[in-house]
Amino acid sequence: METTSQAGTDEVSDKADKPERRGTVEPSRPVDGYLRATFPWYGLDAAYTGPRSLMQAVAAADGTVQHGAVRHGSEPMIRPENTAVSPAGSEGGDDGAEDRERFAVVVTVAASPARTSGDGTGQLDATTASSAAWLAGSGLLSCTWPGQLDHTLRDDWLSQQTETAFELADDLESPEWSSLSLPVDGVPTLFRYRESEYGWVLAGSTDGVHLGAYGRGMSAYGLGFARIEDLRAYEG
Repeated sequence: METTSQAGTDEVSDKADKPERRGTVEPSRPVDGYLRATFPWYGLDAAYTGPRSLMQAVAAADGTVQHGAVRHGSEPMIRPENTAVSPAGSEGGDDGAEDRERFAVVVTVAASPARTSGDGTGQLDATTASSAAWLAGSGLLSCTWPGQLDHTLRDDWLSQQTETAFELADDLESPEWSSLSLPVDGVPTLFRYRESEYGWVLAGSTDGVHLGAYGRGMSAYGLGFARIEDLRAYEG
């Protein structure tokens, strides 16, 4: 997984091999950062006919776009009040809550070799599928709030769960992960996959990029991924 030095306003991680999570969010139109990337972006393939939207493209201190994500479905609620979430399938609760808990986010990470950081102050490890798994896992946690927790306890819960997500992502061969074959541009591709009570996470690699994904209410088993040919489909 990727080593980080300071990028944008982020502090240097105390984990030597944590990938850069936020970096510098590109200004102006959301699509501008995506257009500056030197790698292709991926989303769900044409079998998915629901709404699509951009999230953010993330760049290092030197402006090089490193990774980003696109959402399929509605923006999830951070704190579902009356929804019993099933990670791979259906939910209970009212119809509005159910709609907001049906989403899949696809993360694209540039495949990069070990290199010097943009500001010249550190060394970045090569990105791997573990980098995508970490970003996907932390993304799922960022839109999760277990119903039994109040506001004062969520920060502690999030910190503990984020550390666990990092450790899981660092070892994709552990028993916590299973194998799942899904099409990428029509080609069967091996992913590592895991479920929790909060949703599902998967990660793998394809030509020139590493792919991660996370979601709730949409089964990961029926997904397919494809290169995004026209980002305007995600500008909503």
